[in-house]
Amino acid sequence: MVAQSASEIREATRATLLDYGVVAEGYAAGNMNHDVSQNIAALMAPLLAGTADRKAPLDILDVCCASGRDLLTFTQMGHKAVGLDGVPAFCQMARSLSGCEVWEQDLSALELPPERFDGIFANACLFHLPSAALPAALAQLRLALRPGGVLFVSNAHGFGEDKEGWTCGRTEQTRSYVCWLSEETWVATCTRAGFQLLDSYYRPPGKPRAQQPFLATVWRRPATS
Repeated sequence: MVAQSASEIREATRATLLDYGVVAEGYAAGNMNHDVSQNIAALMAPLLAGTADRKAPLDILDVCCASGRDLLTFTQMGHKAVGLDGVPAFCQMARSLSGCEVWEQDLSALELPPERFDGIFANACLFHLPSAALPAALAQLRLALRPGGVLFVSNAHGFGEDKEGWTCGRTEQTRSYVCWLSEETWVATCTRAGFQLLDSYYRPPGKPRAQQPFLATVWRRPATS
């Protein structure tokens, strides 16, 4: 069943957060050494290249920061990072590991300060939002970026198709909601939200396309909007 109504969207996000929450410690441990340096570089490159008025330290929002692995990386790079996650256990872990401020918020009900960040890093998370909730979430992310700011997103994709609905969870008692969109649909969705596409690539690097389940895209909020 595709989640479309407000109540269905709330249930989709509630159940997905619970699915992550019950395995939070194991998930964090398993992903602590996962290499996302390619994605971090993709976010930072357009922020730091040829922008005399946008210098480090930059304000970075790490969406669905989990245990704080990437918050720590951004901080060690000299930037000012803020985390956001909907799983209470992840928020606690991230604060402890990184020392950064971490906001506990649901992706389907974001309330972000306007023009607060130079860059937003949304790695492997927005594909858990029902497609009906994507426009509102993208609007909030765009609002939170300063004009000319950059949004990075890495999503599990549909290999040329749009697929959406419930999938098995990480335990026998839980389930998760996924929205695997084609590249065409995802690009159209973000473009309608007012973003300009800067770059795109499939992950993990060096694999045949059939073995690259993630699509990474880099977007800019126009400087004049």
